[in-house]
Amino acid sequence: MKHALLFDLDGTLIQSDPLHFAVFSEMFEERGQSIDEAFYMEHIHGQLNLDSFPRLFPGEDAQALSDLKEDRFRARLTGGQSPMPGAPELLRTARAAGWGLAVVTNAPRINAEHMLAAIGLREAFEVLIIGDECARGKPDPEPYLAAMRMLHVQPEHCVAFEDSPSGLKAARASGAYTVGIRSAGDDPHLRAAGAHETIQDYNDPGLETILARLAGENA
Repeated sequence: MKHALLFDLDGTLIQSDPLHFAVFSEMFEERGQSIDEAFYMEHIHGQLNLDSFPRLFPGEDAQALSDLKEDRFRARLTGGQSPMPGAPELLRTARAAGWGLAVVTNAPRINAEHMLAAIGLREAFEVLIIGDECARGKPDPEPYLAAMRMLHVQPEHCVAFEDSPSGLKAARASGAYTVGIRSAGDDPHLRAAGAHETIQDYNDPGLETILARLAGENA
């Protein structure tokens, strides 16, 4: 019986939301508009670019805007960023236990590779699933189901870590035990979106009980 840990990336393995928000703010300012963090969290956070840009900037070339946004994001991702607290230790624990590991993200592949390299965790993951390379991205469960297929693991033997409503919906619908990371939302908000449990980060004492479920120590 194989087990697996499945991770979103933005806001789950790396605290990248401030960088994304800065880029989106810049793009809106160039069009004579402004946004605040509440707008970003409600209308942009966790969504595929090609889903959100037609709504954000109607009449403009969504693909060109997406490419521009991601170029600017990568320019701000200069390296030396820290992973989410406790993440490297959790990954070492998982590898020692023989669990599968995957990143499941709506970020473009080039961004995902840059972010994982910046926090020094690229080599930790055998599987990297990109939402826009799947038939459907989050909030559809397909990206998580694709990771499970590649890892040859059943949903009931997976724990998924997410921080956005769209990601939590996707993970919960895939059948994984879904854990919300409180990097951008509080416990009630994350549970309402689909989290079974929430933790602050991977040093949270609550993680021990969650991993015990996976190891079969707590039915």
